[in-house]
Amino acid sequence: MNGQLEGKIALVTGGRGGIGRAICQRFAKEGARVFAADLNPSGSLEGESDTDMSGVTFVPLDVTQEAQAIDAMKSIESVHGKLNVLVNAAGIEIEKTIEDTSLEEWNQSFAVNVTGTFLTCKYALPLLRNAVSDGHSASVINFGSYDGFIADPGLAAYCATKGAVHALTKAMACDHGPEGIRVNAICPGYVDTPMLQSFFEGDGSGGDGGTIESLQQAVKDVHPLRTYGTPNDIANLVNWLASDEARYASGQLWVLDGGLSAQVQQMKL
Repeated sequence: MNGQLEGKIALVTGGRGGIGRAICQRFAKEGARVFAADLNPSGSLEGESDTDMSGVTFVPLDVTQEAQAIDAMKSIESVHGKLNVLVNAAGIEIEKTIEDTSLEEWNQSFAVNVTGTFLTCKYALPLLRNAVSDGHSASVINFGSYDGFIADPGLAAYCATKGAVHALTKAMACDHGPEGIRVNAICPGYVDTPMLQSFFEGDGSGGDGGTIESLQQAVKDVHPLRTYGTPNDIANLVNWLASDEARYASGQLWVLDGGLSAQVQQMKL
């Protein structure tokens, strides 16, 4: 039995990090030829081996660098001539108010989260069009956040970048829908990734006499489902949006947060 992405070509930025890695693994299981683009083979998971990345090809890519974005697309074009799926999962988070955020930090946040998404989309478009001209589907999946709708305290730059990604996603869906290219954004809440663990180990830990474990439980308890997400939870939705089953889905911001943003009021963590 063939997988949902059998024969499709997919590129995942941040493909060696927590969520990106899970997406790459799921895509490969579903039959896609997968390229994991990241700064280095370990991504944000230092010390991880490649034993769980069978069928996934690593592509070095700093998404803030235009020349590297161009080269990444050329390397895929030279082998496959097309791209069916682009996932922009690369991202960074700075835990500061705007008063405490330096201009350099602000610019870096936008460079990775927004400009990086712009560059990979810009230079992937010809390959996505090639997929459509061959009678296949083309899907772009950007990464926003529930923080692009509501704000967590102390994440000013991060919230701003995710709001920008949401608007860019809708604009791209309008511009390129007539070409047969679908564009959506995944908007996760709390997900068990290195980024979340750095929050637990940073400003969140030790507050008011608490521990990392107590903070983790507090985060789970504030969700209606009483848990936070896993990278596989995100990969499940990304896989569907990449597949032909989602042929009518475009221009949408898909919130996946365990019901967190459905509440009238959240706990202040």
